[in-house]
Amino acid sequence: MENHFNLSDYEFEQKFINCELQPSDFSHTAHLRLAWINIKQYGMKQAEKNIQNQLQKFVEFVGAKDKYNVTLTLAAIKTVHHFMQKSRTNNFIDFMAEFPRLKNNFKELMSCHYGFDIYNSIKAKTEFLEPDLIPFD
Repeated sequence: MENHFNLSDYEFEQKFINCELQPSDFSHTAHLRLAWINIKQYGMKQAEKNIQNQLQKFVEFVGAKDKYNVTLTLAAIKTVHHFMQKSRTNNFIDFMAEFPRLKNNFKELMSCHYGFDIYNSIKAKTEFLEPDLIPFD
C-alpha cells in the first residue's frame, strides 16, 4: 500500500498543501486522492482552483516545475468527478476499488477525450486544452 494511505484525508491534504509530502509519495493514486478529497470537500469549481494552485506550489518546491501540466491536471479532476457521480462509496480506497480504471488505465481514459498527446504538449502544459474527441460532462 502507498504511504499516503497511512494519513487521514485531512492529514494528507494538509501535508500536501504545506509541501511536507515526499515527492516519491505523491504517486498517480495520490494525485487522484487529492482530486477526490477536494471535490468532496469544496465542490468542483473550488477543487479545480485549489489543486492547480497547490500542485504548482508543490512542483516548484520539489524542483519539478517542468512536470506541471494544466490540461492533464484539469482533465484528471474532471475524470475523478465523473466517476464520483457514479460511485456508491464515501471513501477513497473503496472508490479506487470500484473504479480501478482510474489507476490502471488512466492514459486510456484520457485517450477517449484527446486524440493528441496531452502529456508532452507544451501548450497543454501551460493552458487547458478542451478535448477534441469526447467532451467532459
